[in-house]
Amino acid sequence: MKAKVNPDICIGCTLCVSTCPEVFRMEDDKAVAFVDKVPAKLYELCRRAADECPVAAIEIIEG
Repeated sequence: MKAKVNPDICIGCTLCVSTCPEVFRMEDDKAVAFVDKVPAKLYELCRRAADECPVAAIEIIEG
């Protein structure tokens, strides 16, 4: 699984960073997914971060 944050949509609320800091971090005023591949043990947290994003800026790519 991979996660991607769309910087054009992200509002910098930091919810994803607080939900799954092992995958997301802030760069300037936007969140980014800083791992190439999400470790299996973090799938659930990563999906939760995407589901809870208030502007749906996080894309989860399975596979």
